[in-house]
Order: sequence, then structure tokens, then C-alpha cells
Amino acid sequence: MSKTIAIAGKGGTGKTTIAALLIKLLTEKGAVLAIDGDPSANLHMALGLPLEETVGGVREEMTSAVKDSRLSQGISKPDYLELRIQEALVESKGVDLLAMGRPEGPGCYCAANNWLRVSIDRLAGNYDYVVIDSEAGMEHISRQTTRDVDILLLASDPTIRGISAAARMKELIGELRTHVERIVLVVNRASDGLPPEIEKAIKDADLELIGVLPEDPGMMKLEVSGAPLIDLPPESPLRQGVLAIAGKLGLV
Repeated sequence: MSKTIAIAGKGGTGKTTIAALLIKLLTEKGAVLAIDGDPSANLHMALGLPLEETVGGVREEMTSAVKDSRLSQGISKPDYLELRIQEALVESKGVDLLAMGRPEGPGCYCAANNWLRVSIDRLAGNYDYVVIDSEAGMEHISRQTTRDVDILLLASDPTIRGISAAARMKELIGELRTHVERIVLVVNRASDGLPPEIEKAIKDADLELIGVLPEDPGMMKLEVSGAPLIDLPPESPLRQGVLAIAGKLGLV
């Protein structure tokens, strides 16, 4: 059975960077399905992969075809959606990528989202690990378009607003139907450890701090050149930090 890890948090906390480095690490242990839950779809660039289609685009296409009676009578709607999701999958060595794309437009997508969840769950069963780079907030998880989660990494910067957002997300889990086995906090871009105010906020929110990641000078060069973030050298502080977190979570 595959293990599912989701990375969530407020915008600008480095979720995609953490997800990409974790994915790179996990490819050394088994096959990984990477799911990009952010409508801006940046995970493929972080991983150095192409992207032509998104699940959101496929869903819009199918919904429009059903409405206009353009869907072939020789295939059921769930089977058609599953086929198109397979076509949207970006395949590569060690990791395949599925980008969720834009959220729903006007109208009801309940049936399509249900078929979508079933299709993604069936697809994910072929992998050892599923890593979800969530959009800011918990939309894809709350819409049930992604599967239950074994480990939820809440990413924050070393600010009270970041910690508050992470604490709120933890609270929201109890209101959702999705099952999450373990919720942990990662504080990213902490230059000189955590200030006492941040440590207190984490404690008050009853968040399990699993790791503190430093600013990495090598990141800027990659960002400027547009190179994949997984090109950070093994000795980089950020990669070493993600490795330590993965070890604490029993992933390596």
C-alpha cells in the first residue's frame, strides 16, 4: 500500500521546494506519484518535468462534452475520465506527475470530483509514495479530490501569521471528512533558529515541530536561471534539512 504525504501551508512558505526535495529523496526508495494541487502548477518546474495538461482541464473538457452530448456512447463517463487522466500523467524515471490545475468554474462538479477521486486513488495504488503539493489552504483535500493522508506537513515561515495559518489548518482537519494519520510542522527559511515568540506560538498551538529549514544560498541561483530545484547539491543545507525530516518521519 502506498504512503501519502501532503505539504500544505500559507502561500510563500516554500511548500513546492519542500515537496520537490522530498520527492527526489523518495525516488531513491521507490516509485513516486507527485500531485501538484496548486492552480499555478509550479511543481513540474521544480522537478524539471514538462507539463501539457492538467486534471482541471480534463474535468472541464469532460463536463462540457457531457453537457453538449459530445461524449461517445461507447465509453462510460468514469472510464473516459480515467483514460484522460492517464493521458495527462507526466511520466519520468522514478516519479510521475499529475497536475490538478484550476479549480471548478460555475456549475456542479460533484459527480466529476467523485469520479476524479476514484480514478486518482486507483492510479496512486501503483506507487510506493504519493506526494501532494497542496495549494495555499486545504481546498483539494476538503473537496475530496485527493486521497486520505498519512503525513501532513504544515509549512510555515518563522512568523506569527505563518504559525497561525498552520494552526488553523490543523483545526480544519477535524472538520473535514479526510483522514490524516499524523500532522507535523516544518518552519522554513529560519536564518538563526527560531525566535522565542515563534517557539511559544508553536507550543500554544500544540503543533508538533518536526524540523527547521534554513535559508539556502544555492536556491537563488537556481531560481534566477529557472533550473530545477532538485539540482541543489546533496550537501546543501536545505537538502540536508529535508533528509533529516524524512528520517524523523520514518520515510528513509
